[in-house]
Amino acid sequence: MNNILLLTNKMFYLNSTLSAPSAPPLPADWVISPNVAYMVAELVIAVLSTFGNLLVCVAVGLNRKLRTVTNYFLVSLAVADILVGTIAIPCAILTDIGLPRHNLYLCLIMLSILLMFTESSILSLLAVAVERYVAIFMPFRYQVLLTSRNAVLVIFTPPDSGYCFFVFVVDMTYMVYFIFFACVLTPLFIMYFIYAQIFVMVKQQVRRITSEQSGRGERQARAAAIMRREVKTVTSLFLVLFLFTVCWIPLHIINCFLLFCPHCPVPLELLFTAIILSHANSAVNPFLYAYTMTTFRDTFKAIFSALLTSCCSTTFNGLLDLLLVFPAEG
Repeated sequence: MNNILLLTNKMFYLNSTLSAPSAPPLPADWVISPNVAYMVAELVIAVLSTFGNLLVCVAVGLNRKLRTVTNYFLVSLAVADILVGTIAIPCAILTDIGLPRHNLYLCLIMLSILLMFTESSILSLLAVAVERYVAIFMPFRYQVLLTSRNAVLVIFTPPDSGYCFFVFVVDMTYMVYFIFFACVLTPLFIMYFIYAQIFVMVKQQVRRITSEQSGRGERQARAAAIMRREVKTVTSLFLVLFLFTVCWIPLHIINCFLLFCPHCPVPLELLFTAIILSHANSAVNPFLYAYTMTTFRDTFKAIFSALLTSCCSTTFNGLLDLLLVFPAEG
Protein backbone atom coordinates (compact mmCIF):
# COMPACT_ATOMS: atom_id res chain seq x y z
CA MET A 1 0.00 0.00 0.00
CA ASN A 2 2.88 2.37 0.74
CA ASN A 3 4.23 1.78 -2.76
CA ILE A 4 0.85 2.73 -4.24
CA LEU A 5 0.68 5.95 -2.19
CA LEU A 6 4.26 6.75 -3.16
CA LEU A 7 3.45 6.23 -6.84
CA THR A 8 0.33 8.40 -6.54
CA ASN A 9 2.27 11.24 -4.91
CA LYS A 10 4.95 11.06 -7.60
CA MET A 11 2.30 11.14 -10.33
CA PHE A 12 0.76 14.29 -8.84
CA TYR A 13 4.22 15.82 -8.68
CA LEU A 14 4.83 14.93 -12.31
CA ASN A 15 1.47 16.37 -13.33
CA SER A 16 2.25 19.68 -11.65
CA THR A 17 5.66 19.89 -13.32
CA LEU A 18 4.12 19.20 -16.73
CA SER A 19 1.59 22.00 -16.34
CA ALA A 20 4.09 24.56 -15.11
CA PRO A 21 5.34 27.14 -17.67
CA SER A 22 8.96 26.57 -16.73
CA ALA A 23 9.04 23.24 -14.97
CA PRO A 24 12.13 22.52 -12.89
CA PRO A 25 14.04 19.34 -13.67
CA LEU A 26 12.84 16.26 -11.85
CA PRO A 27 15.00 15.07 -8.96
CA ALA A 28 17.76 12.71 -10.00
CA ASP A 29 16.72 10.20 -7.30
CA TRP A 30 13.06 10.17 -8.43
CA VAL A 31 12.37 6.41 -8.58
CA ILE A 32 9.09 4.65 -9.31
CA SER A 33 8.23 1.73 -7.06
CA PRO A 34 6.81 -1.02 -9.32
CA ASN A 35 3.63 -2.86 -8.37
CA VAL A 36 4.88 -6.44 -8.26
CA ALA A 37 1.44 -8.08 -8.17
CA TYR A 38 0.36 -6.11 -11.23
CA MET A 39 3.53 -7.02 -13.13
CA VAL A 40 3.20 -10.73 -12.30
CA ALA A 41 -0.45 -10.77 -13.44
CA GLU A 42 0.51 -9.03 -16.69
CA LEU A 43 3.32 -11.52 -17.37
CA VAL A 44 1.01 -14.51 -16.78
CA ILE A 45 -1.55 -13.01 -19.20
CA ALA A 46 1.23 -12.35 -21.73
CA VAL A 47 2.34 -16.01 -21.68
CA LEU A 48 -1.23 -17.36 -21.95
CA SER A 49 -2.13 -14.91 -24.69
CA THR A 50 0.96 -15.66 -26.77
CA PHE A 51 0.85 -19.46 -26.62
CA GLY A 52 -2.94 -19.78 -26.68
CA ASN A 53 -3.40 -17.63 -29.75
CA LEU A 54 -0.37 -19.20 -31.43
CA LEU A 55 -2.20 -22.50 -30.99
CA VAL A 56 -5.24 -21.02 -32.78
CA CYS A 57 -3.08 -19.98 -35.75
CA VAL A 58 -1.40 -23.40 -35.93
CA ALA A 59 -4.76 -25.17 -35.75
CA VAL A 60 -6.18 -23.20 -38.68
CA GLY A 61 -2.98 -23.76 -40.63
CA LEU A 62 -3.04 -27.53 -40.10
CA ASN A 63 -6.72 -28.39 -40.37
CA ARG A 64 -8.40 -27.69 -43.71
CA LYS A 65 -11.82 -27.83 -42.06
CA LEU A 66 -10.89 -24.70 -40.11
CA ARG A 67 -9.84 -22.74 -43.20
CA THR A 68 -13.01 -20.70 -43.53
CA VAL A 69 -13.48 -16.97 -44.01
CA THR A 70 -14.79 -16.67 -40.45
CA ASN A 71 -11.72 -18.40 -39.03
CA TYR A 72 -9.38 -16.25 -41.13
CA PHE A 73 -10.78 -13.25 -39.27
CA LEU A 74 -10.36 -15.13 -35.99
CA VAL A 75 -6.71 -15.75 -36.96
CA SER A 76 -6.37 -12.00 -37.52
CA LEU A 77 -7.76 -11.46 -34.03
CA ALA A 78 -5.39 -14.12 -32.67
CA VAL A 79 -2.38 -12.43 -34.29
CA ALA A 80 -3.38 -9.13 -32.69
CA ASP A 81 -3.65 -10.91 -29.32
CA ILE A 82 -0.22 -12.53 -29.84
CA LEU A 83 1.21 -9.06 -30.39
CA VAL A 84 -0.55 -7.90 -27.23
CA GLY A 85 1.20 -10.65 -25.30
CA THR A 86 4.65 -10.19 -26.85
CA ILE A 87 4.77 -6.41 -27.34
CA ALA A 88 1.86 -4.45 -25.83
CA ILE A 89 1.93 -5.96 -22.33
CA PRO A 90 5.73 -5.50 -21.94
CA CYS A 91 5.22 -1.90 -23.11
CA ALA A 92 2.44 -1.47 -20.52
CA ILE A 93 4.72 -2.77 -17.76
CA LEU A 94 7.50 -0.38 -18.77
CA THR A 95 5.20 2.65 -18.97
CA ASP A 96 3.76 1.73 -15.58
CA ILE A 97 7.14 2.59 -14.05
CA GLY A 98 7.72 5.62 -16.30
CA LEU A 99 10.07 4.04 -18.85
CA PRO A 100 11.58 4.90 -21.24
CA ARG A 101 12.96 8.10 -19.72
CA HIS A 102 13.98 11.15 -21.76
CA ASN A 103 12.86 9.65 -25.07
CA LEU A 104 9.51 11.14 -26.08
CA TYR A 105 9.39 9.51 -29.52
CA LEU A 106 9.98 6.01 -28.20
CA CYS A 107 7.43 6.69 -25.48
CA LEU A 108 4.83 7.74 -28.07
CA ILE A 109 5.55 4.65 -30.18
CA MET A 110 5.05 2.36 -27.18
CA LEU A 111 1.79 4.03 -26.15
CA SER A 112 0.55 4.00 -29.75
CA ILE A 113 1.17 0.24 -29.86
CA LEU A 114 -1.20 -0.21 -26.91
CA LEU A 115 -3.95 1.67 -28.78
CA MET A 116 -3.25 0.13 -32.19
CA PHE A 117 -3.68 -3.49 -31.08
CA THR A 118 -6.96 -2.62 -29.35
CA GLU A 119 -8.31 -1.17 -32.58
CA SER A 120 -7.00 -4.14 -34.55
CA SER A 121 -8.95 -6.49 -32.29
CA ILE A 122 -12.22 -4.60 -32.53
CA LEU A 123 -11.94 -4.31 -36.32
CA SER A 124 -11.41 -8.08 -36.55
CA LEU A 125 -14.54 -8.60 -34.44
CA LEU A 126 -16.45 -6.22 -36.71
CA ALA A 127 -15.27 -8.14 -39.78
CA VAL A 128 -16.52 -11.41 -38.22
CA ALA A 129 -19.93 -9.86 -37.50
CA VAL A 130 -20.27 -8.51 -41.06
CA GLU A 131 -19.18 -11.87 -42.50
CA ARG A 132 -21.85 -13.72 -40.50
CA TYR A 133 -24.46 -11.11 -41.52
CA VAL A 134 -23.67 -11.67 -45.21
CA ALA A 135 -23.76 -15.45 -44.73
CA ILE A 136 -27.26 -15.30 -43.18
CA PHE A 137 -28.91 -12.50 -45.14
CA MET A 138 -27.18 -12.87 -48.53
CA PRO A 139 -26.30 -16.58 -48.80
CA PHE A 140 -26.32 -16.61 -52.61
CA ARG A 141 -23.79 -13.75 -52.80
CA TYR A 142 -21.65 -14.99 -49.91
CA GLN A 143 -19.32 -17.13 -52.05
CA VAL A 144 -18.71 -14.18 -54.37
CA LEU A 145 -18.30 -11.40 -51.80
CA LEU A 146 -16.44 -13.20 -49.03
CA THR A 147 -13.74 -15.26 -50.66
CA SER A 148 -10.51 -16.13 -48.86
CA ARG A 149 -8.72 -13.53 -51.02
CA ASN A 150 -11.13 -10.77 -49.99
CA ALA A 151 -10.78 -11.77 -46.34
CA VAL A 152 -6.98 -11.43 -46.58
CA LEU A 153 -7.39 -8.00 -48.21
CA VAL A 154 -9.63 -6.85 -45.33
CA ILE A 155 -7.19 -8.16 -42.72
CA PHE A 156 -4.08 -6.50 -44.18
CA THR A 157 -5.60 -3.11 -45.14
CA PRO A 158 -4.23 -0.65 -42.53
CA PRO A 159 -6.41 1.38 -40.69
CA ASP A 160 8.32 15.66 -22.83
CA SER A 161 8.69 15.30 -19.01
CA GLY A 162 11.38 12.70 -19.30
CA TYR A 163 9.02 10.02 -17.94
CA CYS A 164 6.66 7.88 -20.01
CA PHE A 165 3.29 7.64 -18.22
CA PHE A 166 0.20 6.86 -20.29
CA VAL A 167 -2.06 9.32 -18.48
CA PHE A 168 0.36 12.21 -18.96
CA VAL A 169 1.47 11.57 -22.55
CA VAL A 170 -1.86 10.55 -24.13
CA ASP A 171 -4.58 13.21 -23.92
CA MET A 172 -7.63 11.84 -22.09
CA THR A 173 -9.94 13.86 -24.35
CA TYR A 174 -8.53 11.93 -27.31
CA MET A 175 -8.90 8.65 -25.41
CA VAL A 176 -12.55 9.25 -24.53
CA TYR A 177 -14.00 11.03 -27.55
CA PHE A 178 -12.00 9.42 -30.35
CA ILE A 179 -10.80 6.05 -29.06
CA PHE A 180 -13.80 5.16 -26.87
CA PHE A 181 -16.80 6.91 -28.41
CA ALA A 182 -15.75 6.73 -32.07
CA CYS A 183 -13.46 3.70 -32.38
CA VAL A 184 -14.79 1.36 -29.67
CA LEU A 185 -18.36 2.24 -28.70
CA THR A 186 -19.62 2.89 -32.23
CA PRO A 187 -18.33 -0.43 -33.68
CA LEU A 188 -19.70 -2.22 -30.60
CA PHE A 189 -23.19 -0.79 -31.17
CA ILE A 190 -22.98 -1.80 -34.84
CA MET A 191 -21.88 -5.34 -33.97
CA TYR A 192 -24.58 -5.84 -31.34
CA PHE A 193 -27.17 -4.60 -33.84
CA ILE A 194 -25.84 -7.02 -36.47
CA TYR A 195 -25.95 -9.98 -34.09
CA ALA A 196 -29.46 -9.02 -32.95
CA GLN A 197 -30.57 -9.02 -36.60
CA ILE A 198 -28.87 -12.39 -37.16
CA PHE A 199 -30.51 -14.02 -34.13
CA VAL A 200 -33.95 -12.73 -35.16
CA MET A 201 -33.45 -14.00 -38.70
CA VAL A 202 -32.19 -17.40 -37.57
CA LYS A 203 -35.09 -17.78 -35.15
CA GLN A 204 -37.54 -17.08 -37.97
CA GLN A 205 -35.77 -19.56 -40.24
CA VAL A 206 -35.80 -22.29 -37.57
CA ARG A 207 -39.50 -21.70 -36.95
CA ARG A 208 -40.28 -21.88 -40.68
CA ILE A 209 -38.20 -25.05 -41.19
CA THR A 210 -39.86 -26.69 -38.18
CA SER A 211 -43.34 -25.93 -39.53
CA GLU A 212 -42.46 -27.33 -42.98
CA GLN A 213 -40.35 -30.27 -41.87
CA SER A 214 -43.23 -32.75 -41.44
CA GLY A 215 -44.20 -32.56 -45.11
CA ARG A 216 -40.80 -32.33 -46.79
CA GLY A 217 -38.69 -35.04 -45.13
CA GLU A 218 -34.94 -35.36 -45.65
CA ARG A 219 -34.33 -32.01 -47.39
CA GLN A 220 -35.87 -30.05 -44.56
CA ALA A 221 -33.98 -32.16 -42.02
CA ARG A 222 -30.69 -31.20 -43.68
CA ALA A 223 -31.72 -27.54 -43.71
CA ALA A 224 -32.58 -27.74 -40.01
CA ALA A 225 -29.19 -29.31 -39.23
CA ILE A 226 -27.39 -26.55 -41.16
CA MET A 227 -29.36 -23.89 -39.31
CA ARG A 228 -28.52 -25.46 -35.94
CA ARG A 229 -24.81 -25.37 -36.81
CA GLU A 230 -25.19 -21.74 -37.86
CA VAL A 231 -26.86 -20.89 -34.55
CA LYS A 232 -24.01 -22.56 -32.64
CA THR A 233 -21.36 -20.72 -34.66
CA VAL A 234 -23.06 -17.33 -34.28
CA THR A 235 -23.53 -17.91 -30.53
CA SER A 236 -19.83 -18.72 -30.12
CA LEU A 237 -18.80 -15.60 -32.05
CA PHE A 238 -21.23 -13.48 -30.06
CA LEU A 239 -19.60 -14.74 -26.84
CA VAL A 240 -16.22 -13.54 -28.18
CA LEU A 241 -17.75 -10.08 -28.68
CA PHE A 242 -19.46 -10.14 -25.28
CA LEU A 243 -16.21 -11.03 -23.48
CA PHE A 244 -14.41 -8.25 -25.34
CA THR A 245 -17.04 -5.80 -24.09
CA VAL A 246 -16.87 -7.05 -20.50
CA CYS A 247 -13.06 -6.85 -20.47
CA TRP A 248 -12.58 -3.45 -22.10
CA ILE A 249 -15.55 -1.28 -21.05
CA PRO A 250 -14.46 -0.86 -17.37
CA LEU A 251 -11.13 0.72 -18.40
CA HIS A 252 -12.86 3.11 -20.81
CA ILE A 253 -15.38 4.05 -18.12
CA ILE A 254 -12.49 4.93 -15.82
CA ASN A 255 -11.01 7.08 -18.61
CA CYS A 256 -14.35 8.92 -18.86
CA PHE A 257 -14.31 9.39 -15.10
CA LEU A 258 -10.78 10.85 -15.26
CA LEU A 259 -11.80 13.26 -18.03
CA PHE A 260 -15.15 14.47 -16.74
CA CYS A 261 -14.20 14.49 -13.06
CA PRO A 262 -10.44 15.23 -13.02
CA HIS A 263 -10.35 16.00 -9.29
CA CYS A 264 -12.16 12.82 -8.26
CA PRO A 265 -9.78 10.15 -6.89
CA VAL A 266 -9.52 6.85 -8.74
CA PRO A 267 -7.94 4.09 -6.61
CA LEU A 268 -4.86 2.66 -8.30
CA GLU A 269 -6.01 -0.84 -7.36
CA LEU A 270 -9.15 -0.27 -9.44
CA LEU A 271 -7.14 1.12 -12.34
CA PHE A 272 -4.68 -1.79 -12.31
CA THR A 273 -7.57 -4.27 -12.15
CA ALA A 274 -9.24 -2.66 -15.18
CA ILE A 275 -5.96 -2.70 -17.13
CA ILE A 276 -5.33 -6.37 -16.28
CA LEU A 277 -8.92 -7.23 -17.25
CA SER A 278 -8.52 -5.53 -20.63
CA HIS A 279 -5.30 -7.40 -21.35
CA ALA A 280 -6.81 -10.69 -20.11
CA ASN A 281 -9.23 -10.52 -23.03
CA SER A 282 -6.33 -11.45 -25.30
CA ALA A 283 -5.86 -14.72 -23.41
CA VAL A 284 -9.46 -15.95 -23.09
CA ASN A 285 -10.44 -16.44 -26.73
CA PRO A 286 -8.50 -19.72 -27.32
CA PHE A 287 -10.22 -21.22 -24.26
CA LEU A 288 -13.58 -20.04 -25.61
CA TYR A 289 -12.93 -21.62 -29.02
CA ALA A 290 -11.94 -24.90 -27.36
CA TYR A 291 -15.07 -24.86 -25.20
CA THR A 292 -17.66 -23.90 -27.83
CA MET A 293 -16.27 -25.07 -31.21
CA THR A 294 -15.84 -28.81 -31.69
CA THR A 295 -13.45 -28.59 -34.66
CA PHE A 296 -11.09 -26.27 -32.79
CA ARG A 297 -11.26 -28.50 -29.70
CA ASP A 298 -10.45 -31.65 -31.66
CA THR A 299 -7.58 -29.92 -33.48
CA PHE A 300 -6.14 -28.61 -30.21
CA LYS A 301 -6.27 -32.13 -28.76
CA ALA A 302 -4.50 -33.54 -31.83
CA ILE A 303 -1.77 -30.89 -31.59
CA PHE A 304 -1.17 -31.50 -27.87
CA SER A 305 -1.17 -35.25 -28.42
CA ALA A 306 1.40 -34.93 -31.22
CA LEU A 307 3.59 -32.60 -29.15
CA LEU A 308 3.41 -34.95 -26.17
CA THR A 309 4.38 -37.92 -28.35
CA SER A 310 7.33 -35.99 -29.79
CA CYS A 311 8.51 -34.85 -26.35
CA CYS A 312 8.40 -38.40 -25.02
CA SER A 313 10.44 -39.81 -27.91
CA THR A 314 13.75 -38.95 -29.51
CA THR A 315 12.13 -38.56 -32.93
CA PHE A 316 9.52 -36.31 -34.46
CA ASN A 317 7.03 -39.12 -35.05
CA GLY A 318 4.28 -37.24 -33.21
CA LEU A 319 4.59 -34.21 -35.46
CA LEU A 320 4.66 -36.45 -38.54
CA ASP A 321 1.48 -38.14 -37.34
CA LEU A 322 -0.09 -34.71 -36.92
CA LEU A 323 0.69 -33.82 -40.54
CA LEU A 324 -0.88 -37.10 -41.62
CA VAL A 325 -4.04 -36.34 -39.63
CA PHE A 326 -4.31 -32.87 -41.21
CA PRO A 327 -2.65 -33.23 -44.65
CA ALA A 328 -1.83 -30.10 -46.61
CA GLU A 329 -3.93 -29.25 -49.62
CA GLY A 330 -2.49 -30.50 -52.85
